[in-house]
Amino acid sequence: MVAPLDRKLWRDLQAQWGQLLAIALVVACGIACFVMMLSAYHSLVLTQTAYYERYRFGEVFAELKRAPQSLQSQIAINAVQEVQTRIVADVTLNVPGLLEPATARLISLPPKREGMLNGLFLRSPGTFPDPQQPEEVLISEAFAIANQIQVGDRLGAILNGRWQNLRVTGIALSPEYIYAVSGGNIYPDDKRFGILWANETALSHAFGLDGAFNSVVLTLTPGANERAVITQLDHLLERYGGLGAYGRRDQFSHRIVSDEIQSLEVSATILPTIFLAIAAFLLHILISRLIAIQRGQIAVLKAFGYTNVQVGWHYLKFMLLVFSGGAVLGLSCGLWLGQGLTQLYADFFHFPFLRYEASALLIITTLLISGGAACIGGLMAVREAILLPPAEGMRPKQPVTFRATMVERLGLQRFFSPAGRIILRNLERRPLRASLSILGIAVAVAILLTGFGLQGSMTALMDIQFQTVQREDMTLTFNQLLPYRSRYHLRHLPGILKTEVFRSVPVRLRHGHYQYRLAITGLEPQGELRQLVNRQLQPVSLPPAGLVLGTKLGEILHIQPGDRLGVEVLEGKRQQTQTWVMGLVDEPIGLSAYMNLAALNQMLGEGQVISGAYVLIDSHMKEQLYQALKQLPAIEGIAFREALLESFQAISGESLQIMTGIIVLFACIITFSVVYNSARLALSERNHELATLRVMGFTQTEIAFILLGEQTLLTFIAVPLGLGLGVLLLWLLVQAYNTELYRLPLTLNSGIYRLTALIVIVTSLISNLLIYSQLQALNLVTVLKIQE
Repeated sequence: MVAPLDRKLWRDLQAQWGQLLAIALVVACGIACFVMMLSAYHSLVLTQTAYYERYRFGEVFAELKRAPQSLQSQIAINAVQEVQTRIVADVTLNVPGLLEPATARLISLPPKREGMLNGLFLRSPGTFPDPQQPEEVLISEAFAIANQIQVGDRLGAILNGRWQNLRVTGIALSPEYIYAVSGGNIYPDDKRFGILWANETALSHAFGLDGAFNSVVLTLTPGANERAVITQLDHLLERYGGLGAYGRRDQFSHRIVSDEIQSLEVSATILPTIFLAIAAFLLHILISRLIAIQRGQIAVLKAFGYTNVQVGWHYLKFMLLVFSGGAVLGLSCGLWLGQGLTQLYADFFHFPFLRYEASALLIITTLLISGGAACIGGLMAVREAILLPPAEGMRPKQPVTFRATMVERLGLQRFFSPAGRIILRNLERRPLRASLSILGIAVAVAILLTGFGLQGSMTALMDIQFQTVQREDMTLTFNQLLPYRSRYHLRHLPGILKTEVFRSVPVRLRHGHYQYRLAITGLEPQGELRQLVNRQLQPVSLPPAGLVLGTKLGEILHIQPGDRLGVEVLEGKRQQTQTWVMGLVDEPIGLSAYMNLAALNQMLGEGQVISGAYVLIDSHMKEQLYQALKQLPAIEGIAFREALLESFQAISGESLQIMTGIIVLFACIITFSVVYNSARLALSERNHELATLRVMGFTQTEIAFILLGEQTLLTFIAVPLGLGLGVLLLWLLVQAYNTELYRLPLTLNSGIYRLTALIVIVTSLISNLLIYSQLQALNLVTVLKIQE
C-alpha cells in the first residue's frame, strides 16, 4: 500500500515535471563533465604508466658525438640498473608518393632484443629486421599511416652521404616516441618525419661507428638519486662530445604528454564545480518556493500527526529523486564521453593499447560530491518545512510591506504603464529572489562566454605563432655546422626567394637553483622570417649582446630582464659562461631563447658558422626545390610551417574544440534551466495574483508581460554581469592551459560578446514561450478557489 506522503510526492513530481527535468539536466551536465574529464585523466595516466612499465621506458638519456662500446661498463655505476647503448642519426628520406623530402630518425636495435629498454610494440603483420639484411627497417606507426606505407614497401635514404634503399619489415610503436617531433620543432609532422629502427650492425657500418655508440639509455635502481647519476654521466661523457644527460621528466615526448594530461586534470575541477553549484542553487530555489506554496499543506500534515522528520524526509526525497535522475543520465553520458575523449588522446599520442577505466572510487566520489552539493541546496530549504509550526502554516504568509518604489519616489512612474510598475515593484520588494535569479543566469552566461572565448584564444594562438612569429615556409637543418657563406649556395636552389640563417646550440641555463635544458637560437638581427614580438605583438629587436627569453622560460627560471643567467654549452668546447637577460618575448608555443647570431658565434669561439636556415619559397617551383633538397646530403631535417599548423590543429585544436562544444551545449542547457525554473516558479507563486488581474480587466497579453517581462528584465541585467564573470572564468582556464607546450592568450572581441548575449536571449525567449503557453491554460475559477 502506498503511503499518503508518497502519493503526495508523486503528484508533486507530476505537477513540477518541467522544472524537475530542467534541474536534472543541470545535475547531469555537472556529473557528466566531472566523470568525462576525470575518467579520461585517470585512464590516460594508467595507460601511460602501463606502457612505460611493460616496454621498459628509460629513466635517463644522453646523446654524444662518439664513444667506444667499452665505456658501457664504466656507465654501469652503482645506482644504474641497466645500460643500453645505441646509434641514433637523422637522415633524409625519399618516400614514394610524397613530393616533399621527409626526415627520419634512425635508431639501432640491440643484437638481443629480449628485455631491451624502450621496447617496441610491433603491429601485425610484421617482423623485426633480419640481422643479415642491413636494408631492413621498422617504421613508426604515425609515419606509416600518414604516408600509407605497408610492410614490404621500400624507401630511399641518404645515410652519411650515401644513397641507401630500405625495406619495411614492420610497423612499430615506442614509449620513447609517443609524441614524435624532429629537432627544434614543437609539433609533429607525421607525414614528413618518422622514426626508423634498423640493425645495430648496419647502422654502425653506415655511419662509421663500428664498436662505438652516440646515444645511451639508462634505468636506475629504486631510490637512486637521478641528479647524481646525471652529473656523473655528464662527467664521464664530456670527453666524448656529450650533449648533456637528462632525466625522464625532461624527455620531450614524456614532458609533452604529461603536460597535456595534467591540463586535463586541472580542467576537470573548474567547470564541474560550477555546474554542480548551479544545480544546488536551483534545487534550493525549487524546494524553498515549493514549501512556500505548500505552507498550508505542511501545517495540515503536522496537525494530523506527521512528525518534523517525516515531513522533512518527504521533501528530501523530492530532492533526491531529482538528483538521482540527473545522476543516472550524467553518469551514462560521462562514461560515454570519457571513453571517447580518452580514445581521442590515445590516437593523438599513439599508445599501442588503451586502458579506459572509470573506477568505482571515481563514481562514488562523483556521486558524493554532486549529492553533497544537492543536499546543501535542498536541506537549507527543507529546514523551513521542519521548523514551520502548524498554527503558523495555517495562516497565509505575511505579505510584503508595500511602499513606494524607487521609481515612484523619483516621480518617474508616469513613464511606465501599470504593468511596468507592477514589474518594478515586485523586483524591488523581493531583492534577494531577484538577485539569485540574476546570479544563476549570469553564471550560465559566463560558461557560454568561456566556451566561445576558448575557441577565440585558440584561433589567436595559431595566428600569432604561424602568421606573426613564424613567417618562413620551411626550416632547413644541417647535419653539421657550415660556414656562413653557405647561405649563398642555398639561394641558388630553384624556388628559393629568401633565406635567413641561424645557429642553434644545446645549452643548460641556470639561474640560482633553477635550470632548464634547451637550445639557444642565434638569429640575424635584421631578420624578417622569424619575428620576435612582445605581449602587445609589437616586433622586438635583438640586442647586440645578451639573451632574449620567452616569457614562459623566464617564469620557469624565475628571471627578469637585467638579471645574469648562467649558460653551460653542451657541445664543442662546452664553455660555461654568464650573460645578461636583455628582454622577454611572447611566443605562445614552446620555450625559446634567442641571441644575436654574431654574438652567439663569438661566445662559442667557433667562427661565423650556421646550423640551419629559414626559407621563403616560390609555390610554383616547389617540385623542383623538393627534388633538389632530396639530393643534398648536408640537409638533416626539413620542417614545413603549414604542416606544423595542421598538426597543431589536429592535436591541441581538435581536442579543445570538442571540449568547447561540450561546454557550449551544457551552458545552453543551464541557461534554459535557470530561466525556465525562475519563470515557472514565479507562475506557481503568482497564479492567484495574475488570475485576479485578469478578473479586474487585464488582458492575457498584459499579464504575460507582467510575468515574462520580469524574467526578461532579469535576463538583461544578468547578461553584462555574466560577461564579466565569463572573463574571469576564461582567465582561470587560460592559466590552466599555461604549459610548456602552449599558452592560450586571453583574447575576446565584440563578436564573442554579441554571440554569447544572443544565445542567452534566444534561450530565454524559448523558455518564456513555454511559460506563455502554460499561462494561456490558466483556469481562473480553479486558481481563485484558495483559502484566505
